[in-house]
Amino acid sequence: MTLRIYNTLTRAMEDFLPLEAGHVRMYVCGVTVYDRPHIGNARSAVSFDVARRWLEASGLRVTFVRNITDIDDKMIRRAVENGETVRALAERMTALMYADYDALGVMRPTHDPRATDYLPQMLDIVGALQRKGLAYATEEGDVNFAVRKMPGYGKLSGKSLDDLQAGERVAVSTAKQDPLDFVLWKAAKPEEPEDAKWDSPWGRGRPGWHIECSAMACALLGQTIDIHGGGIDLIFPHHENEIAQSEGAHGAPLAKVWMHNGFLNIDGTKMSKSLGNFFSVPDVLAHYDPETVRFFLVRGHYRSELGWSDRHLDDARAGLKRLYTALDAVPPAAGIGIDWQEPHAARFKAAMDEDFGTPEAVAVLFELASEVNRTRSAQAAGLLKALAGTLGLLQGEPQAFLRAGTKLDEAAIRSRIAQRAAAKAAKNFAEADGIRAELLAQGIVLKDGPEGTTWASAQ
Repeated sequence: MTLRIYNTLTRAMEDFLPLEAGHVRMYVCGVTVYDRPHIGNARSAVSFDVARRWLEASGLRVTFVRNITDIDDKMIRRAVENGETVRALAERMTALMYADYDALGVMRPTHDPRATDYLPQMLDIVGALQRKGLAYATEEGDVNFAVRKMPGYGKLSGKSLDDLQAGERVAVSTAKQDPLDFVLWKAAKPEEPEDAKWDSPWGRGRPGWHIECSAMACALLGQTIDIHGGGIDLIFPHHENEIAQSEGAHGAPLAKVWMHNGFLNIDGTKMSKSLGNFFSVPDVLAHYDPETVRFFLVRGHYRSELGWSDRHLDDARAGLKRLYTALDAVPPAAGIGIDWQEPHAARFKAAMDEDFGTPEAVAVLFELASEVNRTRSAQAAGLLKALAGTLGLLQGEPQAFLRAGTKLDEAAIRSRIAQRAAAKAAKNFAEADGIRAELLAQGIVLKDGPEGTTWASAQ
């Protein structure tokens, strides 16, 4: 393996070797399904989809787990507002999430565990922590983790205990022995719906947010995994607390490598539902095709902050159009495998092996597209399509992409192209130019070539 990954835990680039030869066990924190995912959630999903695809393209088997948080305060609140059960809300929103992610070309995970299916495993971890003196029960029926009793707490976020502040999901109560302690098990409240309550040794209640991922990761992947991923906003408190719980209970590292994707920003502010400055995936797909959105997300490095604007989406559309135009002009040779010794492929691989360097890898795709246009090589076109496939791009029919969004049907467009050709043959160039201008006004661009006139969407 020549792959190097930036490890948030060590704050350094590291050579990556899986714990088990040829097999990568990867856990990524998914969404809380109280609403449809926004495009910031989609950025995380696409980022780790690309990482998974590259690991597989590198010859590794990947067991990929992305959880579904189907119980927490937001789930309960939204279900009560809607007059439905928490489970019904979770099932409905999970189906919509998959519709959105499928549209963006995000591969389905190997496992997509629902938190509520792993209550026994959560209770086992809480019990182990209590027996080790790392957790304590309160009179109210909560069970909290004793942060100051866990050596090394704060190692992921790089903060000392004195500097740390309780995170936005960590409720501070007088029952806590320390403000930094976080809840492992929450006692049920009388006003909460019955389907949000479970039996436990400490009474009826439900799990805390952090314990859910610790239980699911361990149950499906083992006590120590290769890669744990999520958004940069999860470093503290969520991932810090996952480490404390898992390592406190099992006495083994939770993950070898920690990966975090950067924010998607609007006007310099993180996109989030809590701030109200977000676009749902369907909102975005009403204006831009899914592959353009994916291309916009892929061409930025996963760890960088990415600014969201119509201008950036329009630029992504234009770039993707250039690539598809090359494949439309020169049909790719069938059955092309990737020869990683070929200069373009070698540069692409070097970029992706350096912490999944998609900006440099995408630049290689444009180099290849230029070569296709220059040499008319079907082999080069095949390599362009194959390399892009490792990023989940350029797998559609070129003409379908290039002609998407047009208002006229193809028969009407071809009729006007024929009329233009007749006008040109009769040397009536004014009429021919008028037809071109008329079609352009309707979003149709004509392109004259040796084999005749073709058309594409002007979008």
